[in-house]
Amino acid sequence: MPRVASAGGAPYHSEGRRKPRVDKLVGQFIRRLEVERHYSRHTLRAYETDLGAFEEFLHGRGRRISDATVRDVRGFLVVLRARGLSRSTMARKVSAVRSLYKFMFREGITRTNPMAALRTPRREQRLPRFLTVSEIEQLISTPDTSEWIGARDAAILETLYGGGLRVSELIALDHSDLDLRRGIAHVRGKGKKERMAPLGRCAAEALRSYCELKRTADLPRIDPAAVFINATDGRRLTTRSVRRILRRRLLQAGLDANLSPHGLRHSFATHMLQNGADLRAVQELLGHEHLSTTQIYTHLTTENLKEAYDRAHPRA
Repeated sequence: MPRVASAGGAPYHSEGRRKPRVDKLVGQFIRRLEVERHYSRHTLRAYETDLGAFEEFLHGRGRRISDATVRDVRGFLVVLRARGLSRSTMARKVSAVRSLYKFMFREGITRTNPMAALRTPRREQRLPRFLTVSEIEQLISTPDTSEWIGARDAAILETLYGGGLRVSELIALDHSDLDLRRGIAHVRGKGKKERMAPLGRCAAEALRSYCELKRTADLPRIDPAAVFINATDGRRLTTRSVRRILRRRLLQAGLDANLSPHGLRHSFATHMLQNGADLRAVQELLGHEHLSTTQIYTHLTTENLKEAYDRAHPRA
């Protein structure tokens, strides 16, 4: 794992090469994202990495972030293309630079914005991967729920799919966040935004069964607040642990083991829309800030409708 700079401007390392110290302006910008926008550590690390690469490029030209020109930014894009980066990676890096200069221009740090005349490279439109309803049933029935670990894994699968939760939201759940009688979870999403997520009857029953069986776990210590714990030391599960659990259960079910936990969230949204749910309702359930983020699932349902038309219409 490359070491990234803190918001205060610690030494910067990436890809095995030493980077210059992160510019003070970058540090201020990252701090603003952390304090005011409540960005996650993962997102902040990505911003630091991308802006560190931009700063290194400028350093090679004898320039600083505060005096970069449109020509400098275009030169940076040329270097990114020459490295063979995907359009989505390039778009992410350009977006980070664009956000930095918006901040600087808004704060009066610079009078010009070198990004104003440049367009962000368009991302590849990849349709999200998801499971069919029968595959979901096949996956969820895999764990042996007579023991607490199997019950835990079943509850994880039911909650990711039944509530459409992100894996980060799942592992952050505390017992105090659950209202199993009503089938609702209090979820803390991206940017520390909170929402009430319906879990559904099946997920609520799986959680109730798991929480009862968890008391039988032979562990020296169990995190009393965390809903989902690991089987070695009783601590809260990590995103990596959930990925491993899902991969193991996918293999057992004979399904594509490369599906990520986010694939269950995709499955949730796709099945909701396929069964007539309103797009804005799905947006609220997923905790998406913008409707455009949710609209990608309409591509999936459109394809599904077209396949049904091709199969059923005599003149298709």
